[in-house]
Amino acid sequence: MMNLMMMVILLMFAIGNMIFILNHKHLLIMLLSLEFIILVIFMMMMMYLSLIEYDMYMLMVFLVFSVCEGALGISILVSMIRTHGNDYFQSFSLL
Repeated sequence: MMNLMMMVILLMFAIGNMIFILNHKHLLIMLLSLEFIILVIFMMMMMYLSLIEYDMYMLMVFLVFSVCEGALGISILVSMIRTHGNDYFQSFSLL
């Protein structure tokens, strides 16, 4: 049962990475795929920590950092839409 769950989690991680790599036109899709990857990593950590019967304190720290990352991504998205009018990477120039 644990091996099947680990295979499903690894498949979800691979799908999240493929979405992140292949859909790089919109910033919102990239942020959603990053949040999906973080959710999969959270599930993997939760399964591993419960397997070794360790304290779940590290999951709380991980959740705090992932929420901070999500808030930073949303603020970048909002500032990009305010300045450029959309979230296309083709209209965004670093120069």
